[in-house]
Amino acid sequence: MRRRVWQRPSLMTIAIVATCLMFLLLSVSCGGGTTEAVATETASPSASVSPASLTFSSVAVGSSSRAQAVTLSNAGNGALTISAITASGDFTQTNTCGTSLAAGNSCTLNVVFTPSASGTRSGTLTISDNSASSPQSVALSGTGTATAPAVSLSPTSLAFSSQPVGTTSGTQAVTLTNTGSGALTISSIAASGDFAQDSDCGAAVAAGGSCTISVTFSPTATGTRSGTLSITDNAAGSPHSISLSGTGTAAGPTVSLSATSLTFSSQPVGTTSGAQSITLTNTGNAALTVSTVAISGDFSQTNGCGTSVASGDSCTISVSFSPTATGTRTGTLTITDNATGSPHTVSLSGTGTTAGPAVSFSSSRLTFSRQSVSTTSSAQTLTLTNTGNAALTITSVTLTGTNTSDFAETNTCSSSVAASKTCTISVTFTPSASGTRTASVKVADNAASSPQTVTLTGTGVSAASANLSASSLAFGSQPIAVTSSSQSVTLTNGGGSSLTISSLSLSGTNASDFSETSTCGSSLAAGSSCVIAVMFTPAASGTRTASLSVADSASSSPQTVSLSGTGIHDVILSWAASTTSGIMGYYVYRGTKAGGESSTPLNSTPVSSTTYTDQSVTSGATYYYTVTAVASDGATQSSASNEANATVPST
Repeated sequence: MRRRVWQRPSLMTIAIVATCLMFLLLSVSCGGGTTEAVATETASPSASVSPASLTFSSVAVGSSSRAQAVTLSNAGNGALTISAITASGDFTQTNTCGTSLAAGNSCTLNVVFTPSASGTRSGTLTISDNSASSPQSVALSGTGTATAPAVSLSPTSLAFSSQPVGTTSGTQAVTLTNTGSGALTISSIAASGDFAQDSDCGAAVAAGGSCTISVTFSPTATGTRSGTLSITDNAAGSPHSISLSGTGTAAGPTVSLSATSLTFSSQPVGTTSGAQSITLTNTGNAALTVSTVAISGDFSQTNGCGTSVASGDSCTISVSFSPTATGTRTGTLTITDNATGSPHTVSLSGTGTTAGPAVSFSSSRLTFSRQSVSTTSSAQTLTLTNTGNAALTITSVTLTGTNTSDFAETNTCSSSVAASKTCTISVTFTPSASGTRTASVKVADNAASSPQTVTLTGTGVSAASANLSASSLAFGSQPIAVTSSSQSVTLTNGGGSSLTISSLSLSGTNASDFSETSTCGSSLAAGSSCVIAVMFTPAASGTRTASLSVADSASSSPQTVSLSGTGIHDVILSWAASTTSGIMGYYVYRGTKAGGESSTPLNSTPVSSTTYTDQSVTSGATYYYTVTAVASDGATQSSASNEANATVPST
């Protein structure tokens, strides 16, 4: 091997993890002088980024992508001082790193892509710091896409019903949506013929946005009338149009009734039902003159119509049923006026029942939401009202049906409910199995409709279940007091109910050597999952074990994951850089006795930094080290540095 005399590395520092500081004063003669080297334990950062590159999907020019994350980690044993973080090109970044990152810690950099032009765009995320590998860089790339608007109209045509000449219809709406990637510029919106429009579109609609165009019909003559709604804009296919049609009718009042028939439920003879209402609207363009509002049979009416209803106005007619005999009873509501089609009628019907009690429930059905199997819901309440004119004698209140045992009831009804009085029935749901569960509340009494029933439904869901993606995590060998990369376990709730998480804890022989963080919170919805990240920081050499425990509401609680790793010693070397020009790096040589370093370096290629970590050491052994500087040709080396030694702790 060719050697030449340069200034060789003059200062060598050795740090031994989990051992006391050692000081070695070494003297080496070089060029007539003496250079001293002191071996001390030196802390130094080691920076790395993950991932090494980010690729963004296509983003419209001028728009911003979602952020993608880069993790900066300090795997060394000294603080990482961050002097600058920059992103070039069409990329920006925010970060949580600050100006210093402690040994074994990491921080997050979020990068956003905002293309300023179409086509492939590239840039670089650069982190400048005090680690030997500074600066660290992440390649950034993305594609900018050109923007263009596109118009979608819904519906594509409007048809109006008959409308008296000289009057205006109600509005019908058209929705305009910009389905393109660029802003839609609207020049004009116009309606032709007997139609008019109003809109909230303004002069522009953003990509993905929509607006509403409201159209009305005001016929100027009788018969079929047609027109077009036209939108002129900067999208392909402009102008965009919708066909409009309607029918004009002769001027005058027009009667519209909200219903053409009313049906009353069973009513005891000699009692009066609650009122049902009919709304009369004058949809014509002239005043409606009302001559009479008459009613026949066992029915009566009151109204607010008076003798005239103005164009566009309405009035209410209230109808009640008072049966004079049992059985089906019918009648007619008749309105006589000056509108076409007069008189206008509404058919009426109801059933008279024998005088006595009558039962009415506040609801015909009770529906319970999802309930975990074998757990009891909150109560829902039914109100039973005696709407008859005699006391209601209750024989029984029972539950019947397919899943009777899944429901329970209590009530305040006793054996009798006076006329016009009420009582309550409270029902709870305790599903015995998953799926839809049904039953009925049945009331037996002396009313004509006995027994009365109310349908009960509910859904049983399986209890929460907790499943871990791994039963053990093995971290392998890890230098003492240095934190490993995290390993993750996924907790999944495969049940049908929410999982309540009480605690995440570490226990066992070396619990303090492990740490955890999680995204789990205190509750995990059915079908959802969360992640638990575990790190290993051995406090001593040898095998280290512990357990991760998850306490929750699942029947299998607690779930556990066994944790293991091995703590190992290492020797950290550092030296002063050579001041000779043309140095490409350094070789490190080791021996087990003074002056007995191997002729083969520990590192197969020169290291460019002035530090080296020797992890292939044995507890209790003493090692001797020298360093040579390597020329740019990769072959020529300086003479060896002064020798330093270190003894590895035996524990």
